Amino acid sequence: MDALVDPLASLRDYLRAEKSAATRKAYAADWRDFEAWCSTAGEQCLPASPIVTARYLASLADQGKKASTIVRRTCAIADKHRRAGLEPPTNAEGVKAVLRGIRRKIGVAPNRKAPATVQAITAMLAALPNTRTGSRDRALLVLGFAAALRRSEIVALNVEDLEITAEGVRVTIRKSKTDQEAAGYVISIPRGTRLKPAQAIEEYLASAGIEAGALFPGQKGSERLCTATVANIVKRRAKAAGLDPKVFSGHSLRSGFVTTALERGADVLSVMDITRHKQVNSLKVYDRRARGFKNHAGKGFL
Repeated sequence: MDALVDPLASLRDYLRAEKSAATRKAYAADWRDFEAWCSTAGEQCLPASPIVTARYLASLADQGKKASTIVRRTCAIADKHRRAGLEPPTNAEGVKAVLRGIRRKIGVAPNRKAPATVQAITAMLAALPNTRTGSRDRALLVLGFAAALRRSEIVALNVEDLEITAEGVRVTIRKSKTDQEAAGYVISIPRGTRLKPAQAIEEYLASAGIEAGALFPGQKGSERLCTATVANIVKRRAKAAGLDPKVFSGHSLRSGFVTTALERGADVLSVMDITRHKQVNSLKVYDRRARGFKNHAGKGFL
């Protein structure tokens, strides 16, 4: 007798695909936190009343949580209610007012890490050991910097996504944070004469004996590196180069390319062609850092 087929399995798969795996994971953790808080407070979490939701958000602020974390918890509560066919308590004006008050009181400025500019990358590369791990880290640092990649994009790369030519490397980004429908994008990286991205990748692939599959395999049976490992590699190599590891993160590779390119006078549209930013305004924070001293209004009289 044939096994029973779940008629809703496909439907559930498509519903899950609405949000990325990372978002689903974050929302699930956020909901568990709200659920635990409600249990301790003796309150109902589903459906939750606006006053209970507002009290929870206020407790997060009192704990010192960042505004971005509190906003995400709010979204997770709303999402859980919508999926249950319930009116989200976060729609209530009282809850919105509390959230606005929290944002005003604790501030919304992100904790930005330092960009790994070309000077920082050069220092990190100079301190790398002549080992297989050193070869991997060289390829990861240079590729992440040269293609202005996000951590998630670095770990998702397969060998098949790279086309190494006499001119350089073409990197195919099959899916990303801003391309959830997987339209895909190809980034061209010249061979270069200093960081030499193509050479770093070729030497890494040869030393690791990798011909297909994950470009950066994980350890202990894991298919590929995780995003946290990318951040740890950047920090570890920064420390080895005599830099402060606390100010760097996985995003430092991407922000470092943008900052360096703008510092050296690259056209904004050319930078956007690499970073895939859709709005010029998204680059303003990097442009202010890159040109802050050069174009200062008081440069002529201070």
